[in-house]
Amino acid sequence: MISEWFQRVGSSVPRGFSRYFILELLKTKAYTGKEIIDHAAEQSNGVWKPSPGLIYPLLGRLLDEGLIEEAKDGKYQLTKKGIETAADVDKINDIVRKQLDVLFRLGNVGRFVTMDLLEKMSSIGSILDSNFANMTSEETQKYRKFLEAELKKIDEKDIKKGKEIKIE
Repeated sequence: MISEWFQRVGSSVPRGFSRYFILELLKTKAYTGKEIIDHAAEQSNGVWKPSPGLIYPLLGRLLDEGLIEEAKDGKYQLTKKGIETAADVDKINDIVRKQLDVLFRLGNVGRFVTMDLLEKMSSIGSILDSNFANMTSEETQKYRKFLEAELKKIDEKDIKKGKEIKIE
């Protein structure tokens, strides 16, 4: 029998997920903190209901980072910087989704590699997430350039593979 503690921990969302959930949600329209909590519960069919103790401090950090702003009606919306950050996350998600799709098609070995990759990415994401607020503008730009260069390499590799496939 699986303990109640293990069930709670095993079913929880990955560390750092809440931050990106909020950014993704605010791309569509402005929400209050309560509406964000309610939307998460509704979208997950009640499996995940983030607490106010999670959401409101996180909204405060996103405000401090300049990714969101609070309107007079108490709703939060993305800033220009928030929109750019959400777009960067979308690009990374697309790349990861393509890579995971290939790995899952490789059977058990692919699943093992995928799980290892996800664990490493989660660790890196957590480290970056916890340090992002403390990064200087120069460090943030350096990190952005690094990610853009890596994305460009992946795109070039995909294009090259596409041409090789067409030739054969």
